Amino acid sequence: MSGSKDIMAENQSQPQKAFPVSWDQFHRDARALAWRLAEAGPFSAIVCITRGGLVPAAIVARELNLRVIETVCVTSYDGTIRQGELKVLKGVADTVIKLGGPGGKGVLIVDDLVDTGKTAKVVRELLPGAHFAAVYAKPMGRPMVDTFITEVSQDTWIYFPWDTGLAFQPPIREGGA
Repeated sequence: MSGSKDIMAENQSQPQKAFPVSWDQFHRDARALAWRLAEAGPFSAIVCITRGGLVPAAIVARELNLRVIETVCVTSYDGTIRQGELKVLKGVADTVIKLGGPGGKGVLIVDDLVDTGKTAKVVRELLPGAHFAAVYAKPMGRPMVDTFITEVSQDTWIYFPWDTGLAFQPPIREGGA
């Protein structure tokens, strides 16, 4: 699950709150992000943080008419289990970094969520001049992003539509999340 990348502190075993997001809601939120980014640009390329940033990057790229889309592949989780330190599995191509100017100026970094900010920090080191945008942000990660749409509490697990299926949910009063 990409629900919360840098998620829970090491001493937490489960998030306290569930925040399921439907495809419709995510699409609306990603388009709202594009509206905000239209005023912050222009951008010469998008770098999406995989895997969670792939879907919002596609939506933002369409809305801003951007054709150069690159990925940076960072991992720290296997499902909901913390693996340890972050690993950059694939960096950003030099040609993309140079498109906008020194340090990636004019490049847009997109992710679904900024949680603790650890992933964002690693990617910002690769592109210090880039504009960082996320659809959702948690308080610990907020200082690392330039633009976001919705803030959720740190103890919330976001269930993205690509991580879920349709199933009955019991009411909250009956033990549902």
